[in-house]
Amino acid sequence: MSVTDVPVPTSDDVAAAADRIRGHVRRTPLVEVASGTFGVGAPLVLKLELLQHSGSFKPRGVFNRALTQDVPSAGLVIASGGNAALALLHVGERLGHAVEVFVPETAPAVKIAKLRRHGARVHQAGRDFAEAVVASEHRAAETGALLMHAYDQMEVVAGQGTVGLELGKQCPDVDTVLVACGGGGLAGGIAAWFDRRVRVVAVEASGSPTLAASRAAGERVTISVGGVAADALGASRIGAIAWEIARRAIDEVVVVPGEAILDARRRLWDELRICAEPGAAAPLAALVGGGYVPEAYERVAVIVCGGNSDPASLS
Repeated sequence: MSVTDVPVPTSDDVAAAADRIRGHVRRTPLVEVASGTFGVGAPLVLKLELLQHSGSFKPRGVFNRALTQDVPSAGLVIASGGNAALALLHVGERLGHAVEVFVPETAPAVKIAKLRRHGARVHQAGRDFAEAVVASEHRAAETGALLMHAYDQMEVVAGQGTVGLELGKQCPDVDTVLVACGGGGLAGGIAAWFDRRVRVVAVEASGSPTLAASRAAGERVTISVGGVAADALGASRIGAIAWEIARRAIDEVVVVPGEAILDARRRLWDELRICAEPGAAAPLAALVGGGYVPEAYERVAVIVCGGNSDPASLS
């Protein structure tokens, strides 16, 4: 693997982001669960980032980028499977910026409906996230709007890393963090913050194992994506920033099947009445399914990163 010149955020960048976005985001709670809960033979702590504004961790990175740039009158534009678009809508409302979003045809109806209900200009463009990105880039060039990326911009990744900063303050003795990985903004940001002081395990859905495939190839590769968590974890290529961080600071990648994700999602509901979206249940699925087995001494934290899902799907 060759060294590249892709700039990546440091722990100092994450700390600066935390100062910048304070007052704009929630400090989400940590819940302790006893050994045996979910069928996992170890005590866990759950970081409930699904309680963040707009229902996911995404506002952290979007706020950080919007607050460090000169936003033109044309406003902000983004491509998203849904969560980053909802975050951008929230940020635009808070900061007074116009917002335009591009979502793929596979975006969940519940997320599109929420965007339109709040007055967002929503365009369904392309069969997948990559095609929606191209459409958003064309729109930004046409209108002069500030282009936001769902996971592959320095300010965005640093903002997402504030989840790890908060977790470290709430649980100073944490040994291992399990976090879902799609494009890698959240996993990369958390790994950038801890910088090997804490073990970071990225968990991917079998339908979109972008980081695992790239590690196997020794370089970033593009894959076909699908499966139950494709709306949130459906990037076809790991972000360049996350890839650089992962090579030195993400200790392990676990790939879990869709059935395990749905099982973990059901267990979150049955045990704690937490309605997580499928992608957010992936880290717990790694524990429930045995993809990751903690040592006896490990203090394990699970990031539950999103809750934009139809509760009726749990019935």
